[in-house]
Amino acid sequence: MSANAASRLLQHYVDNFRRLPWRSPPGSPPPEPYRVWLSEVMLQQTTVAAVTPRFERFLERWPTIEALAAAPEADVMQEWAGLGYYARARNLIACARAVAAMGGFPASEAELRKLPGIGAYTSAAVAAIAFGEAEVPVDTNVERVVARLHALTDKSAVPAFAKAMMPEGRPGDFAQAMMDLGASICRPRAPLCTQCPLAADCRAFALGTPEAFPTPKPKTIRPQRYGIAWWIERDGLVWLVRRPAKGMLGGMAALPGPDWQDEPVTANAIAWVTHVFTHFALDLTIVPVAEPCGEGWWQPIDRLSEAGLPTLYRRAAEAALAGMTALAA
Repeated sequence: MSANAASRLLQHYVDNFRRLPWRSPPGSPPPEPYRVWLSEVMLQQTTVAAVTPRFERFLERWPTIEALAAAPEADVMQEWAGLGYYARARNLIACARAVAAMGGFPASEAELRKLPGIGAYTSAAVAAIAFGEAEVPVDTNVERVVARLHALTDKSAVPAFAKAMMPEGRPGDFAQAMMDLGASICRPRAPLCTQCPLAADCRAFALGTPEAFPTPKPKTIRPQRYGIAWWIERDGLVWLVRRPAKGMLGGMAALPGPDWQDEPVTANAIAWVTHVFTHFALDLTIVPVAEPCGEGWWQPIDRLSEAGLPTLYRRAAEAALAGMTALAA
């Protein structure tokens, strides 16, 4: 990227940057590493709109990395409920404890990458935004901008091109300018090319086919799985358990039930829900059962929102309550 193009991009960012609670305004001192790291973990495969209120609530409860490191794991998992991809929460706890033991975040991308749950993107984001290291975090937005700018069909070439585009100084502003450009203008579909500060330098725009870059992934068919959730209700209480630490929804509160399987299940159900995970879809059948099973606890039904149920089991509980009401009518 020419110095002129980089200057246009940074000026566009100054004029149009997204005001987010984990950011500092352009040209200001960088935000705390804790805020950058926490936001980047939360934003993995989750939208800015969904993350913003949850980020602020997290900070109110655990305002420092030391406070988060000292928190009981069950409390963090409960607070994470509804954000999905629960391995992120387990890695969040492990990383917080490692950083607290070190006395703070390391300042380099190489050292950051050694921490639990931190990969190439997150380490580059924290290094660039919080510590001013000359790194370019490449998320899907940045990947799309770079691929279109250079008409790249090979995604593996993007990181090198992105690094070559970075001007000297202001690596945090440059990284966030690229992220914002991809999110707001260089969109996957119907990009707003006429509003883009880099349009004059963009090969995909010149070709008239910006949406052809980067090459779309071939669509995959999600396998279908099946499960049973037991609804065990007594005196205004419902029996909940905690899922095993490893595996899908690990460590989260849940309705009890057997392992999910590949074949359809038959049972005297009161309700059904379907939930789509990243790699498969699940049909969950809710079945009333009389006695509690497994290690768990009685949760007041009128306080189910406090149990930290992930979306699948929150929807299952809502469906079960509606089904029980219909049966009693």
